[in-house]
Amino acid sequence: MIELRNLAKSYDGQSAAVAGLNLTIATGEFLALVGPSGCGKTTALSMINRLEDPSDGAVFIDGSDTRGCDAVALRRRIGFVFQDIGLFPHMTVAENAGVVLHILGENRESIDSRVNELLALVRLPPETFRNRFPADISGGQRQRVGVARALAARPAIVLMDEPFGAIDPLARDRLAADYRKIHNSLGLTTVLVTHDMTEAILLADRIALMREGRLVQVGSPHELFSSPADDFVRAMMDTPRRRATALAATMAQA
Repeated sequence: MIELRNLAKSYDGQSAAVAGLNLTIATGEFLALVGPSGCGKTTALSMINRLEDPSDGAVFIDGSDTRGCDAVALRRRIGFVFQDIGLFPHMTVAENAGVVLHILGENRESIDSRVNELLALVRLPPETFRNRFPADISGGQRQRVGVARALAARPAIVLMDEPFGAIDPLARDRLAADYRKIHNSLGLTTVLVTHDMTEAILLADRIALMREGRLVQVGSPHELFSSPADDFVRAMMDTPRRRATALAATMAQA
């Protein structure tokens, strides 16, 4: 379980990127942090694994205050998938997927076995992709390698920062659906940052809506649809419906 207690972050000592954030994420839950650009969702995500240290408040994981943990050791226990992927261009797909295991000192045989398992899990047949370089595969395939790398050390928690935003729509939908299956099969706890409400509704068990550094409302998609806390939540939840209506009107004119 992840608990954010009065979490706050200020970069200039005055204005708060995140202010008084209280949120509990259950073990095995898939939670989406959603809000407009600059609302603090990525900052909040980054404080979970101490890529950013809070200005105030604390993060607890399974009851332990992360301020008492070694930050590097903490990050090695938590998978992280970035929007820009961050693969090493001079390394093969297999080397990129297994880089964390190499850092942890595992032997070559166990790394090779685990990498093959991971590539198969993210639908990249190892016999085809192991020895390719990032420049030789598509954006969607590179992001799949990024997911494999995040899962390499068998983390219980995976953090995802706009992981599907930089790839084409078809690959995005397939990867998102595949990741949700991986989340379920491995019993992961996943926190996804996205600005795409449709994506959040389709993937997440609960959605936490943020605005100007604060949590506005958290609940299941059904709860947010049926009982929005204010006009901001109502407008955010209505976005997929508005898009569907606009698409239907465009199709009718075609």
